[in-house]
Amino acid sequence: MKAYHLTPETRIEGIPGTALGLVLRTHDDPQPGPGQVCMRVYATALNFVDLVFLSGAVPGLSGLVPLIDGAGEIVAVGAGVTKVAVGDRVVANPHQSWLAGELSPESSGVYLGGTVNGMLAEYAVLPEHGVVRMPAHLSFEEAAALPCAGMSAWSSVTGGARRLGVIPGDTVLIQGTGGVSLFALQFAKLLGARVIATTSTAAKAERMKAMGAEAVINYVDTPEWGAKVLELTGGRGVDLVVEVGGANTLPQSIQCTRPGGRIAMLGIVAGMGAVDFGRLTPIMEKALVLFGNSTGSRADLVNMVRAIELHQLRPVVDKVFPFDQAADAYRHFASRAHVGKVVIAV
Repeated sequence: MKAYHLTPETRIEGIPGTALGLVLRTHDDPQPGPGQVCMRVYATALNFVDLVFLSGAVPGLSGLVPLIDGAGEIVAVGAGVTKVAVGDRVVANPHQSWLAGELSPESSGVYLGGTVNGMLAEYAVLPEHGVVRMPAHLSFEEAAALPCAGMSAWSSVTGGARRLGVIPGDTVLIQGTGGVSLFALQFAKLLGARVIATTSTAAKAERMKAMGAEAVINYVDTPEWGAKVLELTGGRGVDLVVEVGGANTLPQSIQCTRPGGRIAMLGIVAGMGAVDFGRLTPIMEKALVLFGNSTGSRADLVNMVRAIELHQLRPVVDKVFPFDQAADAYRHFASRAHVGKVVIAV
């Protein structure tokens, strides 16, 4: 089989500031052991963390097969496997050992593309509990969008194991048109919530309105968009912010969240930086809940897949690249010109 590996010996041209690149290697076809399955990977997808990994900010990744997301078909099973069978169409669970409930020291530490080999390969051997049957109505390319971005959005909107989720009539703020944000828009509408969004262009705003966003704010024209969100909510503020930006957007998110509201902390796509503590004091004044989001458990993935299948939802896929153009997929993703998920067909 063929698999891409992260390596310091190459760089992907067109992505500045990287310490790692990709190298394509050939391996013997893998065989599953007891309790394991062999998955023929048909599609994988990129997430912002994959660019962080290229930057060298996380040590010890050299030689690893990258990418969290994977959808494919079970082609072989080891002894004792009962949860899935040959021919099943599945997605991989990002946290391979997180099965249910809250994340714990015992269930953390085995993360696809981060601590163990990921999905940018033709085959992957995983424990049988590391995969979940994918929605029947989706293609492999669509299903590959689900594990990381889909579950990050699902856990944000439903509140994860602590059940801090939205209820019908709530207002949710999403940021941008990346995979997580568009999934959050879909899930929030599914749960009966109102959605306010921020974006950078009129074309993207129209796309989000077509998906159900009641209001869209251009953050280029309105950099202090927190005040605009308060205006749109009659001064009340939103019930939940799906915070993907980081230090550069968090002060605005805090400003526009209602007293007692929640902020799901997800990413740093707007860049790293420092936040003056004075901008954080409303967290205490308004008794806000900020909760970290690390995708979810296998049980969360099962529940999300069930909801997607029941309501026949489809993820937004921006572009699909062939396996031999993986570097081009990274470049396109890094350009931030995409709307939705960037997928690699294996």
